Amino acid sequence: MAILLGCDSVQLEYPTKRVLDGVTLGVNEGDRIGIVGKNGDGKSTLLSVLAGALEPDGGRVTHRRGLTVGLLGQRDALDDTDTVHHAVVGDTPEYEWASNARTRHIIDGLIADVPWEGTVGALSGGQRRRVDLARLLIGTYDVLMLDEPTNHLDMRTINWLAGHLKTRWQQDQGSLLVVTHDRWFLDEVCTTMWEVHDGRVDPFEGGYSAYILQRVERDRLAQVAEERRRNMARKELAWLSRGAQARSTKPKFRVEAARELIADVPPLRNELELKRLAVARLGKQVIDVIDVDAGYEPGEAVLEDVTWLIGAGDRYGLLGDNGAGKSTLIDIIQGKLAPLAGRVKIGQTVRFGVLSQQLDELKPLEGDTIREVLSRYKRVYVVDGKETSPEKLLERLGFTTQQLWSRIGDLSGGQRRRLMLLLTILEEPNVLILDEPGNDLDTDMLAIVEDLLDGWPGTLILVTHDRYLMERVTDQQFAIIDAHLRHVPGGVDEYLRLAAERNACARTTASDVTASAPAKPAASGLSNAERQRLRKEAASLERRIETQRTRAEALEAEMLAIDPTDYQALQRQQQAIAEAHAAIDDLETAWLEVSEQLEGN
Repeated sequence: MAILLGCDSVQLEYPTKRVLDGVTLGVNEGDRIGIVGKNGDGKSTLLSVLAGALEPDGGRVTHRRGLTVGLLGQRDALDDTDTVHHAVVGDTPEYEWASNARTRHIIDGLIADVPWEGTVGALSGGQRRRVDLARLLIGTYDVLMLDEPTNHLDMRTINWLAGHLKTRWQQDQGSLLVVTHDRWFLDEVCTTMWEVHDGRVDPFEGGYSAYILQRVERDRLAQVAEERRRNMARKELAWLSRGAQARSTKPKFRVEAARELIADVPPLRNELELKRLAVARLGKQVIDVIDVDAGYEPGEAVLEDVTWLIGAGDRYGLLGDNGAGKSTLIDIIQGKLAPLAGRVKIGQTVRFGVLSQQLDELKPLEGDTIREVLSRYKRVYVVDGKETSPEKLLERLGFTTQQLWSRIGDLSGGQRRRLMLLLTILEEPNVLILDEPGNDLDTDMLAIVEDLLDGWPGTLILVTHDRYLMERVTDQQFAIIDAHLRHVPGGVDEYLRLAAERNACARTTASDVTASAPAKPAASGLSNAERQRLRKEAASLERRIETQRTRAEALEAEMLAIDPTDYQALQRQQQAIAEAHAAIDDLETAWLEVSEQLEGN
């Protein structure tokens, strides 16, 4: 494979830190490189140096003659007064870009919902990010360098971007370098990893899963002092090997070596014990959302006919596109927003702890030091059955003793988020709501946060576009699609499939409308009232299916407790299990019939 670019003995130093210390690297045709490391260790700096956007203090960077490099920074250089149209395709004539299949694919995949002639300055942060990505991706480059490309993107768009990058070039052509904390994205797209630390860059073969294995081996063989970091990496490796079914179909590291390393790693969570503790803290009734319509203006519902029964110890993930209504549902759950219809019951023992995206709760504390803030809390807490102090918990989240004297207003975005997570937990809530807790955190710190949440003995509701974090921390997922909440037993994969089907249907409908003259609805079409009735019936059937599944699981669990010599009792129990499954089949058939009526009209 031909080398495209490289650096030799590169050095770069800032007034307080040497970021790159004699780094020598090469990028070949066909490389797909993920770059990881702690915040502040120089990942973005390395990318800028390799792109030629930043001059090193020493050493040299070489590019093959005629090489073209496309760089996506964390901040865009878009002109607020520019139209989206001009920002993406510039002065290229419409017949030229519209006839290019790849350009159309990128525009449809990233910015189909963004006003084409709207101004850049009027866009949201997520829309602006997608416009900048579209601008870059429609270009033809030998090397793409992307710095946190998934920031502000929803899970569906992240999935689209991964698919595009995997098929953008033919095998052994083009090169990709990507800095991101999205571990699912790294595993999906990258075949090589670079870890930036202490002024060095260590390469690892394979994606993120392989990197974790090799790092554990490196730490074990070197007998490093950082035992906690090693255990965190081993625990994460256990999750990678045991949990995600999608990864098992295409292993990226030696399975036998992985099994040997994780043989003594316990399960991530003791679900039964956590449930027992949660029930002791919360009681049986936690939050019941029943037949709720919700919105901020009468007659303009963002959510329709939502029923969500949240119990003690449930660990739920909430999926949905940006603007789908996730924040609205979170407000409904907390009682901050009254429903337009339906009812919400919140248990008397419920104490909410909420980590918001904006971290507004820290603004009144910006003049205080971390130590001053922690002094207002209890001195001793029990975590994982052991007594500990707030300072020790903060150390577990990556803070040093010296940093306790830092003022809140001087902290970085990642430090503020970690501190706010700790303060939220120190309030001792029993229902924890986390809105994008992974923002601004590097991969190591995300693993530490996950470990902390593994022992959380309460109800957890997580909103995040980080697929890895979602699958790692929650037990079940729900999605908001077309203003309705639905359980997705197949997790993120099922949600992405449903979202893709919905978008394909919407495009087909829009195409049909464009191609034909306006017409009155057919006489056989459903009225609004009939459609609403069918939607409620479908939602009711979904709830009944879930109830029957829970009953069937309970019956199967009871089967294990029956005396194996009591054949009559075993036969009765087996009959009850069969009846429960037959009821599920009947309900699923009824649900399909209702769904077909809705889809066919």
